Amino acid sequence: MSVLVINGPNLNMLGQREQDIYGSLTLADIEARVKTHAESLGVTVEFFQSNNEGEIIDYVQKHQSDAIGIVINPGAFTHTSVALRDCLAIVTAPVVEVHISNIYAREEFRHLSYVAPVADGQISGLGWQGYLLALDYIAAQAGSK
Repeated sequence: MSVLVINGPNLNMLGQREQDIYGSLTLADIEARVKTHAESLGVTVEFFQSNNEGEIIDYVQKHQSDAIGIVINPGAFTHTSVALRDCLAIVTAPVVEVHISNIYAREEFRHLSYVAPVADGQISGLGWQGYLLALDYIAAQAGSK
């Protein structure tokens, strides 16, 4: 059993895009840190990134039944995708929404999250460390069952 760590559109460009907002780490850098942290918690992680909404939905549908939880940074799909929201609503394992930047301190259109109402929690604005906190929560939930 593993934790799915899913990243949405443009997160493959971390380290190159808007470093003042997202920092200088690449997605591969973040994944390496998440993997190391997961190992310290005794869990495994599977990473997936796509710029395509349908591919993310297909991935969740295919793998959610074997996962102990999902950490998802939906990127811009946070604010636009009812389809992703509906997909995540059927997941029975914990789901934590993560955002590197504080979406509530940015443009008003970013303040709406379609994912938050169906997630167990949301971590916004704590940089890449938000992924680690989400992983801590999921590992703790799995340990309490």
